[in-house]
Amino acid sequence: MTDETPDRAHSFGGVAAAYERGRPTYPADAVQWMVGDQPCSVLELGAGTGKLTRVLVSLGHDVHATDPDPEMLAILEEQVPGTRTAVASAEDIPLADRSVDAVIAAQAFHWFDLDLALPEIARVLRPGGRLALVWNQRNEKIPWVRRLGALIGTQEQLRDPAQALIFSELFGFVEEREFSHWQTVDRKTIQDLVLSRSNVAVLDAEGRAAKLAEVLAFYDDYGRGMDGMQLPYVTRCFTATVLDRPLGSAGDAERSDSGETGDGAGKGPDDPDDELLIDFR
Repeated sequence: MTDETPDRAHSFGGVAAAYERGRPTYPADAVQWMVGDQPCSVLELGAGTGKLTRVLVSLGHDVHATDPDPEMLAILEEQVPGTRTAVASAEDIPLADRSVDAVIAAQAFHWFDLDLALPEIARVLRPGGRLALVWNQRNEKIPWVRRLGALIGTQEQLRDPAQALIFSELFGFVEEREFSHWQTVDRKTIQDLVLSRSNVAVLDAEGRAAKLAEVLAFYDDYGRGMDGMQLPYVTRCFTATVLDRPLGSAGDAERSDSGETGDGAGKGPDDPDDELLIDFR
């Protein structure tokens, strides 16, 4: 990680409202491919304002949504009332061992400290459980979309998760699939899209204003006006099944050394009565 990564990773709270208005959703068929068509228990990491959460809930899944930023989660709680939430990071997950069927992260894996996060994810997954990762990426094969990307940045597309999962020795074969969808963007929401970018969020007021002026000039030159434009996305999805591991492995030992057990009451981590280590709001 670079010295600037922590600032960007924690920059979204101040632009949470713009993130909610400007970011696209995720196609339901992509989410169904990642998590399955049968309702299950899902831990969502880096849930943000709940763009993916809404799709998961609509498909019938029982979602525990976490994010390190309380301002982002506050919007999620408004948009998806009744969803269990917790202010937490991928590096320190407040769930019991082997307590969820799937862990999913949208637009967030590139921020994780993988040395800490991957063992935590493997710990909370039940045997046969699945890790799913997804990114909405603008389809920059199209020239005008590539021009837009040059203006607002493409840093969220830098990390390919497949190699990280393969070399972690915690997960099995990595499957990948792509889905296409479109977001309607008008003169207002394209500004929100820009403001929600981490590289823009960390700029001072003058820098943000200059970036918005650049993007609006591009939009007006494109000639769409208030009618808006259809911004094409490729949704890249990755899944991998957690490898079964004996109890007392390195990750479990670390939890035991810290005084934590699967349910805080001395029961084994496979006990069906396991409970969360903390209560979700």
